[in-house]
Amino acid sequence: MPSDSCAEPFDLPADQLVPLFETGEFEIEGRMPYASNLTLLVHFEAGDGSDVRAIHKPGQGERPLWDFPPNLYRREVATFRLAESLGWSVVPPTTLAVGPLGEGSVQAFVNADFSEHYFTLLEAYKGVEDLQRLCLLDIIANNTDRKSGHCLLGPDGHVYGIDNGLSFHTEFKLRTVMWDFVGQPIPAPMLAAVDRFVSSGPPEGLAALLSPFERDAMMTRAKAVLREATFPEDDTEGHRWPWPLV
Repeated sequence: MPSDSCAEPFDLPADQLVPLFETGEFEIEGRMPYASNLTLLVHFEAGDGSDVRAIHKPGQGERPLWDFPPNLYRREVATFRLAESLGWSVVPPTTLAVGPLGEGSVQAFVNADFSEHYFTLLEAYKGVEDLQRLCLLDIIANNTDRKSGHCLLGPDGHVYGIDNGLSFHTEFKLRTVMWDFVGQPIPAPMLAAVDRFVSSGPPEGLAALLSPFERDAMMTRAKAVLREATFPEDDTEGHRWPWPLV
């Protein structure tokens, strides 16, 4: 295990994780409990011989859904790449990798305080800017399953959003616990980030993971964020909540 796993959000600096995940081999430690799809705790060996923990979601372990195509793990990666293209480090480093069960996603394990979640963080006013970024990210990505427990507080004080596979549908399907910012002005730096994204378009690494219709829908949602300039409210059915909430 890493020698100081409690000091940093991940077991290795963030900029070293994706190259390690894409080129290294990993060993499976076990299955994560309470996950609806197969979710595995795995570890890689870093150059200094230390263990680097990650979460692996292989495509073979997914349950078929009527409203989403297979290979949800690609949407996990797409969400990370969207966050990175916006300049928001609110999703743990995530990429594609091939393991014993075939291709899937690999995401850095967060050394989080697992007693914290969205509701406790908001009540204590912790990581609010990250929560706002994550809220906007979910709107642009059309996240259909943002539960409170998917918001992890790292030891660096930043909040990281996990379990992002149910995203990027072409139809409006946003379901989230993050309704507390409704009507508030979006901070100018966050709007500027969305504006840059809209102006430049999705980078190739993100675009390649989505269908043309999904890319168009994503850009339409991003433009709507710019046009409204406030955190939006769902006016179709009231607040759409995931289940369970935590």
